[in-house]
Amino acid sequence: MDRPTTAKLFRNGRSQAVRLPAKFRFEGADEVYVSKVGDKVVLSAKPSSWDDFFDAKPEGAKGFLGRRHDRPPQKRRLFR
Repeated sequence: MDRPTTAKLFRNGRSQAVRLPAKFRFEGADEVYVSKVGDKVVLSAKPSSWDDFFDAKPEGAKGFLGRRHDRPPQKRRLFR
């Protein structure tokens, strides 16, 4: 894992902005998604098309929907 890099914060009107170092640029992107995870702010590229969206590999928790212990379907009476 790379060592953390420092980026500069600045104000643009009433908004706060981050000047990203060159190695963190989002090439070909006009917009990014912003989310907060705990005390961290995460930027991720916004897909430019639905194809890009479906090609993206989501990062889920390990074992998510891995071994599931489903119960067998219940037998129910049909409508009377």
